[in-house]
Amino acid sequence: MEENYTGFWGVLRRPFVLDLRALALLRVATAAVVLLDLAIRSTDLEAHYANMGVLPLAVLHDHVWSAYQFSLHAASGLWQAQAGLFLLAAGLAVLLLLGYHTRLATVASWVLLVSVQNRNPLIGQGGDDLLRMLLFWGMFLPWGRVWSWDARDRPAPARLDYFSAATVAYVVQIALLYWCTALLKNGPEWTRTGTALYYAFSLDQLLLPGGRLLYPHPDLLRGLTFATYYMELLLPFALFLPVGVKWWRLMVVGVLFGFHLGISVTLYVGLFFIINMASLLGLLPPTALDWLTGRAAPHVARVAGWRARLPAWPLPWHLRLERTREPSAGSRRVLRAVRETFVALTLAYVCWWNLDDVAVLRPTGRLMVAPARWFGLLFRVDQHWGMFAPVVFKDDGWYLFDATTADNRHLDLNRAGAPIVHTKPAAVVSLFKNDRWRKYSENYLFVSNAWMRPYYCNYLLRIWHENPVHAPLTHLSIVYMKEVSLPDYRVAKPVREVLCECEPEPAPTQEDAKVLDE
Repeated sequence: MEENYTGFWGVLRRPFVLDLRALALLRVATAAVVLLDLAIRSTDLEAHYANMGVLPLAVLHDHVWSAYQFSLHAASGLWQAQAGLFLLAAGLAVLLLLGYHTRLATVASWVLLVSVQNRNPLIGQGGDDLLRMLLFWGMFLPWGRVWSWDARDRPAPARLDYFSAATVAYVVQIALLYWCTALLKNGPEWTRTGTALYYAFSLDQLLLPGGRLLYPHPDLLRGLTFATYYMELLLPFALFLPVGVKWWRLMVVGVLFGFHLGISVTLYVGLFFIINMASLLGLLPPTALDWLTGRAAPHVARVAGWRARLPAWPLPWHLRLERTREPSAGSRRVLRAVRETFVALTLAYVCWWNLDDVAVLRPTGRLMVAPARWFGLLFRVDQHWGMFAPVVFKDDGWYLFDATTADNRHLDLNRAGAPIVHTKPAAVVSLFKNDRWRKYSENYLFVSNAWMRPYYCNYLLRIWHENPVHAPLTHLSIVYMKEVSLPDYRVAKPVREVLCECEPEPAPTQEDAKVLDE
């Protein structure tokens, strides 16, 4: 590939030239992650997206809504409407995975992803920002040119290497993610004492078995802390070296794959590590893709043979999009220039946003004026890469949902109604149904989010009483057993903090019924 890009401008382009097959893998992986994300979110249609859940529409608009946001999911408070949108999003993600009308499927998938993320920002995390940006830049990438349904009726591309403003944006976006992650980690635990991972592994609500194995070794944790910080800070520079591009990319992809696999077995971060691994596939150089293609060829031929033996079942529908006439060469040049200009300006804006995000922690303050933020909020190119930054969260603990029954028994609704106990569970992380609930519970702690507490409390009461087998409750207290992480493996005594209390609404009396009848 490098020999095809000579001269001054050719050399400058080298780091941003991508293989069309790598872009196809990026498309497939992105669509697969969207489907997985939808599957996890769909288990909480009512709880997270309906008016009967923890964030009714009126509350969303009162507390966490921006005038520049849009959300189709906020058009109705019924879970049935949410289910319809989820099914539509899943269908579009399947089309994107197959590469069927790829551009249209990408745009529609991005719209629905932004829509569902805007519906409940209380359960969002950094991986959501990256997934959103992969779809955004994907709208301008030819990731359906090969290995797709669309490619069947088109001649094979004359060359597999591709360069555009969108490939520059994609590579820069990956670099920005890790650079900003490092720059935001400006606390002494990351830069001087090396205790960041010790505190991260002290968080029982995040700790997985792999982290338990590493936790008792402070020197190892200190080394891994500095290795993480400097890897995030320095490794992205390798993506911009114009010599030996394929080897630098293989190194970057290999190191970051190993890094995120390490995160997956040590810390409970939901889809974060999967999204990050999927985002790297577009960087694979031709050498790796030639090897993968060679290894996969026999399996592809076998599948094609099975498919040929299957009876042909005609689809009950057929989607065909046609232009009334093909655009002229001049029109195509104008459209390409407009697209390239828009992508370049958006990339500049994204860089500005990230610089502003980092500058907030500096004495000089923000770099972006408030009126300029509308573009980022409207198109959701806003992003924040502040995992464990600037320091690691130290207010660890676990939740008790202390419910009082009519006969004065105390049950823990967080453990399926078992008798209340105040001792720490063996695995705090097992108390969360999924990472969306873990993130919601984390946001629930903040004093600035005190407005959200009664809605969760009343939601828990309601779903408990929906089961006629459950004992009637007279009172519910949401309690956080706060256990601050201390240095040198010291254990703090848990402190019982009551975050919210609520009671079931009394049953209507005969007098109430008469008033309603009148």
